[in-house]
Amino acid sequence: MIKKELFIGFLVGLIANTIGFIIAILIFGNGEDIATAFRQSLAQGFFSKLVSMGALLNLVAFFMFIKVKRDYRARGVIFATIVVTIVTFLVNYK
Repeated sequence: MIKKELFIGFLVGLIANTIGFIIAILIFGNGEDIATAFRQSLAQGFFSKLVSMGALLNLVAFFMFIKVKRDYRARGVIFATIVVTIVTFLVNYK
């Protein structure tokens, strides 16, 4: 039961981060498509900033789960945020 709740929170965290990242690309991508803006963000060094802005939706998911007393799902969102942080670090500083 606990593993299922953590996994649901992890998935929600990844989905929220992905949606937030896409929204950040659409806002700050200078009207280009997502793939081009993604490549440019990697080349110009602001990829981590876009991921950070995307992670703001994780705050919404986290506090939503805390409010409805789903603590293990909230932990899953935190775990997803940590995983995304590590992956972002590896992509930026490979």
